[in-house]
Amino acid sequence: MQFGGDRALWLRVSSICDRPTYDGWIWLAGYAINPTTGEALARREVFARIAGLQINPQLPAGPSGTARQTTRRRGV
Repeated sequence: MQFGGDRALWLRVSSICDRPTYDGWIWLAGYAINPTTGEALARREVFARIAGLQINPQLPAGPSGTARQTTRRRGV
């Protein structure tokens, strides 16, 4: 519910954590992404209800077809 509707969190999952959880729940690690560009915004760990997860294969993919490259900014 926290990330429903306009507050949806798009997460590119990099791993599933093996921490113990309640039945039907899971810890996911990955990157919050911009759903329009596919650009990684921030590393996140999310405790989520498995039944509430949705897969969106229509997000933009990078050159390899599996991950989008991100650019890093240099400090001023």
